[in-house]
Amino acid sequence: MIAQLRGEVWEAGANWVVLGCGGVGYDVHVPPSVAIQIRPGDRLNLSVRMIVREDDWSLYGFESAGERHAFDLLREIKGCGPKTCLALIGHLGSHGVARAISMQDTRTLAGAQGVGPRLAERICAELKDKAGELGAGAVLGRPVGTEGGEVVSALVALGYRRQEAEVAERASGEGTLEERVKAALRSLQK
Repeated sequence: MIAQLRGEVWEAGANWVVLGCGGVGYDVHVPPSVAIQIRPGDRLNLSVRMIVREDDWSLYGFESAGERHAFDLLREIKGCGPKTCLALIGHLGSHGVARAISMQDTRTLAGAQGVGPRLAERICAELKDKAGELGAGAVLGRPVGTEGGEVVSALVALGYRRQEAEVAERASGEGTLEERVKAALRSLQK
C-alpha cells in the first residue's frame, strides 16, 4: 500500500492534485483546504490512504497522519464513503470533526458536502467514544503538508478554523516553528 508521497505538483484542481514522484504522476484526491494552498511546481508531501475496489484504485492525500487517521475512522461509518470523509475533513479538519462529535453537533457535521442530518447523527452516535482519538490525531499527527503546513496544523489543533489558520500562516514569516506559530497567533489577535 502507498502511505506517503513526496514530489512536485504537476496539476491541481479544486479537490485533486497530480503529484509527480520519480517520473510517475499520481492522481490524488485531497481536501479543498489542501488544494487551495498549492500551485503547479510546488513541492508537496502527503500522507496517503490507498483504497482499492473492484473497479477503482484511488489515492486520498492529507496534510498529516492525524487527518489520515480521522479519514480511516470516518470510513467505518455506514454511508460515509471516501469522498464524504474527505469533504468532512476539508470542511472542519480532524480537530473540528472531533469537536463536533464530542459536542454532538450534528448541524456542523451536516454542513459538509454529502453529509445529511441522518448521517451526521450516525457519525456522532458511532464515534462519540472515539472523538478524543480523532482530536489527538489532529494534535499528534505529524504535519507533512506544504511548507508552512505545520503552522496551519498547529493553529487548527488550537481550535482555529482552517481558513483563519491559512491566512495567519501567510503572516507568520520566517524562523523556527515556534516563532512562526507565535507570529501567526499575534496576527489572529489583531
